[in-house]
Formats: sequence, C-alpha cells, structure tokens
Amino acid sequence: MNLRLLAWIVLPVVGLILVGWLAIKVLALVLGWIVYVAIGAAVVVGAIYAWGKVRQALGKGPTRRSLPR
Repeated sequence: MNLRLLAWIVLPVVGLILVGWLAIKVLALVLGWIVYVAIGAAVVVGAIYAWGKVRQALGKGPTRRSLPR
C-alpha cells in the first residue's frame, strides 16, 4: 500500500476525531458555566423575592416592626 494513500485516509480521520473531542470538551465547559450562572441567578432572585415578602410582612410606616438582631 502506498504511504501517501495511507496518509490521505488516516490523517483526516484522526483530525476529525481530535476536533470532535475538542468540541465536546469546549461545549461541556460552556454549558457547565451556563448552568452555574443560572443556578446563581435563581438563588439571588429568590433571595430578593423572599426579602421583599419579609419586608411586607413586617408592615409599613413608623410603626413597622424591625427584624430581630
């Protein structure tokens, strides 16, 4: 078998495997960060929502009760 023919067959296959492996690693990294950011945003939004509900429950005006310290 000719060495050039072998190179024309094997090198593209190896290149595709390497590019696919790299693409999977990058995609996993990006999606992982997106999940972490989404969870963090949900926690912050939930805390802001809960804080608003607590403030409403304490009442308004000069007779508003304060949070215990």
